[in-house]
Amino acid sequence: MGGDHGPSVIVPAVALAAKSLPDVRFLLHGDEVQLNAQLAKNPGARAVSEVRHTDKAISMEEKPAQAMRRGKGTSLWNAVEAIRAGEAAACVSAGNTGALMAISKLILRMGANLERPAIVASWPTMRGVSAVLDVGANVESDAKQLIEFAIMGAAFHHAVHGSERPTVGLLNVGSEDQKGHEEVREAHAILKDTKLDFDYRGFVEGTDIAKGTVDVVVTDGFTGNVALKTAEGLARFFAAEIKTTLTSGPLAMLGAVIASGALKKMRRRLDPGRVNGGPLLGLNGIVVKSHGGADALGYASAIRVAVDLARSDFSAEIDRNLNRLTETGLKAGAEEETAGGVSGAEGQGASE
Repeated sequence: MGGDHGPSVIVPAVALAAKSLPDVRFLLHGDEVQLNAQLAKNPGARAVSEVRHTDKAISMEEKPAQAMRRGKGTSLWNAVEAIRAGEAAACVSAGNTGALMAISKLILRMGANLERPAIVASWPTMRGVSAVLDVGANVESDAKQLIEFAIMGAAFHHAVHGSERPTVGLLNVGSEDQKGHEEVREAHAILKDTKLDFDYRGFVEGTDIAKGTVDVVVTDGFTGNVALKTAEGLARFFAAEIKTTLTSGPLAMLGAVIASGALKKMRRRLDPGRVNGGPLLGLNGIVVKSHGGADALGYASAIRVAVDLARSDFSAEIDRNLNRLTETGLKAGAEEETAGGVSGAEGQGASE
């Protein structure tokens, strides 16, 4: 029931997803009157869905602590609880990000040997789609957490975007080994000396994200969220400027008509809905966050991300790489070196 649009978007999205995922079934948690009204308009969704009624919902404005206190029995809580109970393979929500993160962590707990969850964003680039994480779950991250993000991000890119051996880079202010703060340099040294199921390429800079220099870009949640929101703002700016320019006069409008096919292709390429769906990585279960304002196509994209993860060996790949770190002793060394430092505080996540 969360998000900006609730059932009016989510039920049509289920109908769209069902066309390409005929063997997937859905549990819809929320107000049965509203859900059934939408299901009556979308028979494709009705055929594959079961409604679980609750009249409780968490608003987009609620703080995570408040949502935790009164969360039990809400549509968001019940959807996550269905994973723990074995009724669902994954949960998709367009609701309150901070509440989703807090409730998911409480119900599902963290995976073995993982310290903090991370939100990953699929980012359109010149070479395809890169995964960027963390984009809002943790304000600060130490070296151990950055290494975990690299492992989780590579497993995600392999499962969802099909890379055989993902390339991974640490976001930094320069490419030289001595650049950046201590946590980034320490994570870089460990990743460089450890053989894992991905190709570590060292430091990357902000300009490398859009270039697609690597498949996975690793950073803390503060930096990642600022980068994400900056990119979204620039995309809207460029779209507005192109529209203004192409309607500025008769000749410009004629050119727009001639180039309409190419312009539509570019608009689809830059459409955030095409890559909507940011999983909360690191949990004992699959939880995917959709943009709160996503339309049906965008929400259907988030559903496909959840299904791809559920069908993959995503968790096993993470476990293999964590075990390799433990076997080499590098992970233990990192823990000893950072024991006296300040750990990253978990944020509320990017509000949608």
